[in-house]
Amino acid sequence: MTPLRSKMIQDLRIRNYAPATIKIYTDLVARFAKFFGKSPELLGPEEIRTYQVHLVEERGLSWTTLNQTVCALRFLYGTTLGKDWTIKHIPYAKREQKLPVVLSREEVRRLFRAVENRKHRTMLMVAYGCGLRCSEVTNLRVDDIDSSRMVVIVRSGKGRKDRYVPLSPALLKCLRDYWRKYRPSPWLFPGRTDDQPMSPGTLGKICAQARKRSRLRKGVSLHTLRHCFATHHLEAGTDLRTLQIILGHKGMKTTSIYLHVSTAQIRKAKSPLDLLEDLE
Repeated sequence: MTPLRSKMIQDLRIRNYAPATIKIYTDLVARFAKFFGKSPELLGPEEIRTYQVHLVEERGLSWTTLNQTVCALRFLYGTTLGKDWTIKHIPYAKREQKLPVVLSREEVRRLFRAVENRKHRTMLMVAYGCGLRCSEVTNLRVDDIDSSRMVVIVRSGKGRKDRYVPLSPALLKCLRDYWRKYRPSPWLFPGRTDDQPMSPGTLGKICAQARKRSRLRKGVSLHTLRHCFATHHLEAGTDLRTLQIILGHKGMKTTSIYLHVSTAQIRKAKSPLDLLEDLE
């Protein structure tokens, strides 16, 4: 490990960045250095611009990967190397305004019914029933389920923040049936060994297999269930502020995307075609 990489990792840890984020940032910086065959200390704004053009025009990467690269380089040059030109010369890519895929309630039911393994089905039901991210599901412990208060505590979610989410009676019954069969401890959903949680990648594969068996035509990932949770809550009358707290969003802007996905209000609007008379 180079001294620069070591210093960057220390700076990230001091600021309490998540281990996954530290790995992503350092890997992206390593790719940048490898592209030029030089240490980032010897590179500057012109090389960064050349690299961004390469990522966009030659590799055609998504805006997510582009902006992760920007975040990594901004941290390296702005924090670790203390350069004062980083903000001006490392611009973010404009985010695509795509709406998330959302399943109907019947489609969610089909997805669950396609999973015979109780443990796997329970994990998918927790993701949908609590609106959790993939890593939040896999990192749950048995004692995070508080049946006396009917809440689930999500520890160190995105941004290293804890939060409570509601626990529905239907999900509690499902969890109790699962616990009686498997008796997990301490992790609610252990991996190959009881002392380690299941990996997010494994849960993602479980969801992909369920989607294939259910023969749903829509693209479905584990995160799709979180989108379904939010959209179905809005359609059931949950206010946006409450939903923001449950989802653990930093700002209301992120939560408001579901207003564009929910069809409850859209269906109320009458088409001008329906107002025309005597069309036949």
